[in-house]
Amino acid sequence: MPAARSAPPRGATAAAARIDARRAAHRDAAYKDYVGDAPDGTDAEYDAWMRELAELEAAHPALASPDSPTQRVGGAPSDAFEAVTHRLPMLSLNNAFSDAEVEAFDRRVRDALGIEIVRYACEPKFDGLAISLVYEGGHLTVGATRGDGTTGENVTANLRTIGAIPLALPDGAPRRLEVRGEVVMLRRDFDRLNAAQAAKGEKTFANPRNAAAGSLRQLDPRVTASRRLTFLAYGIGEVDWGAHPPPGTHSTLMDWLVSLRFPVTRERALAAGLAGILDYYRRLGERRSSLPFEIDGVVYKVDDHAQQRALGFVSRAPRFAVAHKFPAEELPTEVLGIDVQVGRTGAITPVARLKPVFVGGVTVTNATLHNEDEVRRKDVRVGDTVIVRRAGDVIPEVVRVLPERRPAGTSLFTMPEACPECGSAVVRLEGEAIARCTGGLICPAQRKASLLHFAGRRAMDIEGLGEKLVDQLVDGGVVRTPADLYTLGVAKLAALERMADRSAANVVAAIEKSKSTTLQRFVFALGIRHVGEATARDLARHFGGLDALMGADGAALLEVRDVGPVLAESIARFFDEPHNREVIERLRAAGIRWTEHAPAPTAAGGPLAGLSLVLTGTLPTLTRDEAKAMIEAAGGKAAGSVSAKTDYVVAGADAGSKLAKAQELGIPVLDEDGLKNLIAGKEAR
Repeated sequence: MPAARSAPPRGATAAAARIDARRAAHRDAAYKDYVGDAPDGTDAEYDAWMRELAELEAAHPALASPDSPTQRVGGAPSDAFEAVTHRLPMLSLNNAFSDAEVEAFDRRVRDALGIEIVRYACEPKFDGLAISLVYEGGHLTVGATRGDGTTGENVTANLRTIGAIPLALPDGAPRRLEVRGEVVMLRRDFDRLNAAQAAKGEKTFANPRNAAAGSLRQLDPRVTASRRLTFLAYGIGEVDWGAHPPPGTHSTLMDWLVSLRFPVTRERALAAGLAGILDYYRRLGERRSSLPFEIDGVVYKVDDHAQQRALGFVSRAPRFAVAHKFPAEELPTEVLGIDVQVGRTGAITPVARLKPVFVGGVTVTNATLHNEDEVRRKDVRVGDTVIVRRAGDVIPEVVRVLPERRPAGTSLFTMPEACPECGSAVVRLEGEAIARCTGGLICPAQRKASLLHFAGRRAMDIEGLGEKLVDQLVDGGVVRTPADLYTLGVAKLAALERMADRSAANVVAAIEKSKSTTLQRFVFALGIRHVGEATARDLARHFGGLDALMGADGAALLEVRDVGPVLAESIARFFDEPHNREVIERLRAAGIRWTEHAPAPTAAGGPLAGLSLVLTGTLPTLTRDEAKAMIEAAGGKAAGSVSAKTDYVVAGADAGSKLAKAQELGIPVLDEDGLKNLIAGKEAR
C-alpha cells in the first residue's frame, strides 16, 4: 500500500532521495500490478502518489528522468513512425495444425540431434503484436514492432506508456539487451475499452488483438496511454553478455528475465518428448477460454540452447521451434452474393458476401474464395449455405458448401471478362491460378503500387516520391497514371499536407531528371508482370527500341533469351491493352527519352559466355549477389526463372520449386563447387 502523501521535502538532496524512493516504490507497485496481478493500492492512492512525484519533479527539473513513471503518460503526437532495422531478424515460426505435424516436427528434431527424448519449453502463443525492446546501459532506448521481421516501426514513445514494460533495469543487467515479446490487451481491459467506446458513440474493436495493435500504433502516445495494454516477454534478440555467461536453456532464460522484472507468462512449462508437449497442448486448450488473454495456439521450443544452435534455421524460421495452432472456428452462414476484388498487383479475387456471422471472435461479412478454380472446386453459388472458418488473424474463408441446403435455381460463378475498376481485359495466364487485370498503368486498384514501382530507384528513380506522397496524390485525385506525374508543378505539390516549397521543388526536379533514362529502366518501370530488371535488359538489348518491342508478337518475344511462353504472353497482353499504350504515348509526349540503339550482340568473352544460369537456395559460402556477380563477370547470365533455355541451375540448401523444375526439364544442377569449377574451365560436376 502506498504511503500517505506528505509535503515535498526542502533541499535538493532531500528531494532527490524522496524522488528516488517514490520511483522505486512505484516500480515495485507496477510490477505487482502487471506481473503479479496483485495491486497493493487503490486507484485514488496511485493518483495522489503520482501527483506528488510530478510536483517534486516540477520543483526540481534537474532531477527529471525519462525513466520516471510520470513520463508514461505520453508526449506530443508524432506525424510518422521511423523505420527500425532489427540487428537480428525477428523470425516467424512454422505452424503445425495437427498432432501428426507435431509428431513430424519432434521426429526431425530427434533425428537431427541423435537423441530419443527431447526436452521442450512450452508456452502459449499470444494473439497480440510482437515487439522488440532495446535497453542500453539499463535504460529503454528503442521499442519497435516486428514489421516484416527485418524492419519495424519505432513506437518507443507509445511503449513507454505501458506499465508492464520496465523503463530501467536493475543493476547487473547487460550493457545492451534486446527483449522480445508480445503486446496484448487483457480480456477485461478489452471489455472496458469497448464499453467506453460505445458510450461515446465511437467504433468498437473486433477483438483484443485489433485493439492492442490499433492502440500501439497511435500517432499520439497519450491515446495509447489511455488504453490499458500489457506486455509478456518470450525471448531475447541481440545481447552484450560481457563477462557473464548466457543462460544455457530457454527456461532458465525466462527465469532470468523475471529476475530483471519483465513479465513472463505463468502458463509456461517444461515437457519431455512428444507425449509431454501434446499433453500440454490439450491441457492449455481446455483452459483457453478462462485465460486472461487470448491465445491461438501453443509454442514448443527445444529448451537447450546448445541444441537450438545445432538445429539452426531454415529460410525465415527456426528448426528448433514450432507453433501448434488451435483448430479454427467454423460456423454456417448464407452466401448473399459473389463479388470480385482487384488487388494492388491486379489480381482478381472472388469474395463471398455473407449473412453476418460471429466466428473466431469477430463478425464476418465477407470471406475469400481465393480464385476461380477454388470457386468451381467447392461449387460455391449465391444462395448457398456454407461453412465459414476463421482462426486467429487469418482472413475468413469458405470451407465447404452444404449441398443439402441449396435452393433451386442457383447458377455457376463465372469470372468477369473486364476489370470492375477500369474496364481493362481480365486474363489468366497459362499455369497460373489467378486472373489479373491487364490495365496496370490505368487501373485505380493498382494505382499506388504502379506509381511506387514506376518511381523506384531501379526504375525511373524519382527521389522523394515515396509512399506517403503517393498516397496523397492518389487519394486527392491529383495523379491517376504515371504520365500525370510529369504535369505536376511546385505550386500543386506545395499545396499538399506536409509539403513545403523546397520539398516540392526537389520532387519536381527529380521528376524532370527522370525524363532522361535508359530503355531498360523504362521497360522495367512499366510494371509488366514477370518482367524484372534482367528481362527488361534483355528486351531492350534484343529489340533496341520501344516501338519494336511494343509491336512484337508472341513468336518474336520467344526469340528473346529466357523468355518462355508465359512471359511472352504477359508482355504481349500488356502492350495489347489500349489503356497501357495510351499512357505510354502520354509519357513520351511528356518528354521521356532514351537512346534508341541497335540490338546488342551477345558477349563473346568469358568461360560462361552465352550460358544462362539460375540460382536457388542458400550456398555454403557465397551470397546470392556474390554468386550472381561471379556468373556475370564470367560472361554468363544469372536468370531469375528456370525454362527450357536454362543451361545450368546452381542449387544450395533449401532449394525449392526452381530445383524441382530443373530436374523435371533435365537441366544440369550444380552445387557451389560445381559453379566454381565451371567458371575455372573445369568439367562441371
